[in-house]
Amino acid sequence: MRKWGEELNQTDRNIILIGMMGTGKSTVGHLISQQLNYTLVDLDSEIEKAVGKSIPAMFESEGEPFFRNAEADVLEKVLGRQRLVIATGGGAVLRKENCELMSSKGWVAALTADEAAIVQRVRGDVGRPLLAGNLVERVRQIMKERKECYQFADVTVDTTGKSAHEVALDILMHYRG
Repeated sequence: MRKWGEELNQTDRNIILIGMMGTGKSTVGHLISQQLNYTLVDLDSEIEKAVGKSIPAMFESEGEPFFRNAEADVLEKVLGRQRLVIATGGGAVLRKENCELMSSKGWVAALTADEAAIVQRVRGDVGRPLLAGNLVERVRQIMKERKECYQFADVTVDTTGKSAHEVALDILMHYRG
């Protein structure tokens, strides 16, 4: 359900994937971009290019606030373009301004998964600074903190137990709806 912004022409709307880490945003985004012949943008990769550092290095040397500022800047630049599938980082929704911008510049799909699925998918991924410590506890805490952050999406799709192809098809059916 759209809360901010105005409707865009269907053929020009960016598809923006939001959700917790490990919900499949990058994988599903790749499939959707191929199907629509849209350009796939991985927001975290764009941030790394813009800053010239990996995300773990940014967190370590500059801290999370620096990263969130860079994320907001890059998101705004990327959303100036059209016909994109954008796979955001899980925390892109932490700033209301980002949510408003995403909603006004595209069609937003929130991907969800249950705690066990997320833990299984991100286990062993050393490139996620927010998961330092007890993995299960950190995932549980982040899910609880962000539970309400994805409410502005146009559609929500649970990815638990589904293949990336099934999720992409579900999203495309809603997008074309």
